[in-house]
Amino acid sequence: MIFIVSFLVIVMLISAIAASIFKDLMNAVIASCLVSLIAAILFYLLQAPDVAMAEAAIGAALVTAVFVIAISRTKRYEE
Repeated sequence: MIFIVSFLVIVMLISAIAASIFKDLMNAVIASCLVSLIAAILFYLLQAPDVAMAEAAIGAALVTAVFVIAISRTKRYEE
């Protein structure tokens, strides 16, 4: 169990760093969505399924959808 949690935390940190480094905004949104999904998995593993479902629904799905719609209506690449 500790190996799974530590692996997920490492992947979460890598995704967060990647989201801040990417110049393409769509890639940054996908990386931040991955951070939210891993957070939801970690909440579930920590015996908080209600928080995990809220994080998955709002943090990963809804916020990502709003960001994708906003990016599709503006410039995709940062200058």
